[in-house]
Amino acid sequence: MGYSEGMPLYEYECTDCRTHFELLVRESTTLECPSCHGTHLEKQLSVFAVAGDGPRRSAAPAMGPCGSCGHPDGPGSCSVN
Repeated sequence: MGYSEGMPLYEYECTDCRTHFELLVRESTTLECPSCHGTHLEKQLSVFAVAGDGPRRSAAPAMGPCGSCGHPDGPGSCSVN
C-alpha cells in the first residue's frame, strides 16, 4: 500500500501532554493530539524511508542538518543551508 502525492505524513509532538504521533495531513485534516485532543503541536524533523526491489542495505543513522540528509550532491547541498 502506498501513499499518493499531496497527502504528506508528518510527525508531531503535543506540547500539552508530550505525546509523539504521526498524522497523514489532508486538506480537511484537523490538527489535534490523538491523546488529549490539544492543538498546541510542534512539527518534528523526521527521516523518510524508501522501499524498492533492489538489494537491501542497512539503515544509515539519522543525522540532522547539515551534511547528512543524503542529498545526491553531498553534504551542504540541500536547502537547509
